[in-house]
Amino acid sequence: MISKAIVARASRKWLGLVAFASFVAISGQAWAQSEQQELVNSAETTFSNFVRDPDMTWFQRHVGSAKAVLIAPQVVKAGWIFGGSGGRAILFARNDQTGRWEGPAFYNLATASVGFQAGIAVSETVTLVMTDKGLNSLLATSVKVGGDASIAAGPVGAGANADVTTDFVAFARSKGVYGGLNLDGTVIHVADNWNRAYYGRDIQPPDILVRASAHNPQADRLVAALNRASSAKTSLR
Repeated sequence: MISKAIVARASRKWLGLVAFASFVAISGQAWAQSEQQELVNSAETTFSNFVRDPDMTWFQRHVGSAKAVLIAPQVVKAGWIFGGSGGRAILFARNDQTGRWEGPAFYNLATASVGFQAGIAVSETVTLVMTDKGLNSLLATSVKVGGDASIAAGPVGAGANADVTTDFVAFARSKGVYGGLNLDGTVIHVADNWNRAYYGRDIQPPDILVRASAHNPQADRLVAALNRASSAKTSLR
């Protein structure tokens, strides 16, 4: 016959394990949340850099006409003969009815390349999604840029008055041995685990960007920056 003392010790041990497991789960969620918010904060800085850059006048004039904005604070390109690039990005989409920017939705970027190259470059990129086709491609699980949707490098500096007709217009500010970053061939995947962590439930980009059924107030400062940049475009024309 099992004594009451043994039962009590077993119960305390079990409760301790349950409490520890709960602590680990909560801590893990908090850590994941901090990763997503860190990316959002970095994206806010990146967007601000592009808005203030005197070479980015085309970007500044057309951000308010974009269907969506994809911000990648850090895209790393590295290689020696065989190379590639990758990073994380967040997407905001503009509601045509209200003019409000919805988001963010989280994505992963990955590109594989073969060719003569050397060194490492780090770029911050902002891509304007100019068409419904481009936005709809990003609402799928993944999209290959240049295949499923067309892309062009955004005009900068002296060429900032050029007309560009394409689904995506990409701008990059590079640091390193590469002069720029070609996003053609990049595969953009939805980061389901990051969206889940940021919003606390399973959720897809259409829920965030189109139906606006999820909102995280920690992204409100970046939304406000997008709204300011959109309204300022008319003064730049």
